[in-house]
Amino acid sequence: MTYSRSRAVPALGLVVIFAAVAMTANAQATTTWSSVEDAHGRAGAAQPGGVMKFGFPRRDLHVMVGDVAVRPALALGGWVAFKQTSAGTAMVMGDLVLTENEIGPVMSTLQQGGIELTALHNHLLGGMPNTMYLHIVARGNAVTLARAIRRALEASKTPLDTAAAGPPPAIGLDTAANATALGYHCRVSGGVYQVGVPRAERITEDGEEVPSSMGTATSINFQPAGNGKAAVTGDFVLIGSEVNPVIRALRDNGIAVTALHSHMIGDTPHLYFMHFWAVDDAMKLARGLAAALAHTHSQAPNAKS
Repeated sequence: MTYSRSRAVPALGLVVIFAAVAMTANAQATTTWSSVEDAHGRAGAAQPGGVMKFGFPRRDLHVMVGDVAVRPALALGGWVAFKQTSAGTAMVMGDLVLTENEIGPVMSTLQQGGIELTALHNHLLGGMPNTMYLHIVARGNAVTLARAIRRALEASKTPLDTAAAGPPPAIGLDTAANATALGYHCRVSGGVYQVGVPRAERITEDGEEVPSSMGTATSINFQPAGNGKAAVTGDFVLIGSEVNPVIRALRDNGIAVTALHSHMIGDTPHLYFMHFWAVDDAMKLARGLAAALAHTHSQAPNAKS
């Protein structure tokens, strides 16, 4: 009996120790995200894959493409997303929406803060004023990275206040019919119907997994344009062999390709991002986008992202 009791006490002690370690780890993770929120001056939104995402919509800009007034949720939604890495540090990725005169100051401030730049390009054609999209990546202490990004955004006119937005515009689209035609459901945000379609394979950046919530899902956005029409934009996330089949499918359905480029440097598989634009009957566009999605290795509809 003595022998059994002497074995049981250390075992119980180990359980208590492991439980304490687990509680400490959870508390540290919570504290880290809370500190990152403090550094950004706003709350983040928890995403699948252990990601914390922060939105920086350019609600200060009034961008027109033809006669379409682009809502921030359609194509002006800057963001950064954080994820704890297997090495115990944080990885951050993001896409900052900038005007042409903001690019230089923001780039300089990011590089001074240890943030790497991986892409700079357009998404839209003919936008007035013109907007550019700067992609970033970095690893390190999450709070230090957040502070560096905040300083960079301060070099632009990106709104950094947390004033409550007004009531969202009416969606004005048959979202259920659109979802049926497209084959995927998602959400309405800021008067825009937003669809995210993750890829089926595992995606990594320099060996670290990149969840779809960090910008590796095909994004499709519908903004009502009146009389059953919609303006659509977003980007397809593709491997090389999918690029031209998707181009043909989009163009065959009256959807213009506005940009083709990479967002990351060390990604596996290497991905291409294809941006598009069209204004037409919403159902027609949904069917055309579904035809393009059929050429991609995407998760099945309603699959967990």
